[in-house]
Amino acid sequence: MGISARTYQRWNRGEGLSEDLRLHNTAPVHNQLSEAIKQEIITVINKPEYSALTPHQIVPRLLDLGCYLASESTFYRVMKAHNQLKHRAKGAAGQHNKPQSLKATQANQIYSWDITYLLSPVKGQYFYLYMVMDIYSRKIVGWQVHDAESSAHAADLIEDIARRENIDKKQLVIHSDNGSPMKGATLRAKLVDLDIATSFSRPRVSNDNPYSESLFKTVKYHHTFPENPFKNIKRSQELG
Repeated sequence: MGISARTYQRWNRGEGLSEDLRLHNTAPVHNQLSEAIKQEIITVINKPEYSALTPHQIVPRLLDLGCYLASESTFYRVMKAHNQLKHRAKGAAGQHNKPQSLKATQANQIYSWDITYLLSPVKGQYFYLYMVMDIYSRKIVGWQVHDAESSAHAADLIEDIARRENIDKKQLVIHSDNGSPMKGATLRAKLVDLDIATSFSRPRVSNDNPYSESLFKTVKYHHTFPENPFKNIKRSQELG
């Protein structure tokens, strides 16, 4: 019936309830838009010259022509009632294609790499561990520690790995996230020179590089990993 038990008890207190005491507003709404106006709004927003615009743009343009149909909020309400609230032109939702799926069937096909922080004696300054792993064998094929993030350091590491692992041209794909060292010009040039393909995580998708992320967690949560900051780069390199 649309009432609570308390309301019923209050109405029925002391005497029997003989009529419906709910309030009904039967007064006509004089400022309600007519169906003709609603249809005119729908017709206008679907005209070629307005189909790519929002009500925030349509209403002022109609006023410039001396025509006032309704307010912006009324336009939105009518559009919602007629299922017209969709992305329009420049506001259209972007189309995101599914990234190419890669699968390793043997060693030295797909590498995953990333950089993680190592604490230094100076608060706010860090050492950086560069680590590359083969996602098929889970082998750590190379790592270095530096005092800065740099595509030049990454290029040096990748070149060293390619030489030691005897990587042929067009043999390897290296996957990483979208950090600046991963997309730096020096590293890109080195990968082109070695003919190594690249793969990147999708923007704002944190779990697209799970192998490296999982490896870093394994390293840092191992019981041999020091709890205190490394005194210098040489000490951090002894981590290996």
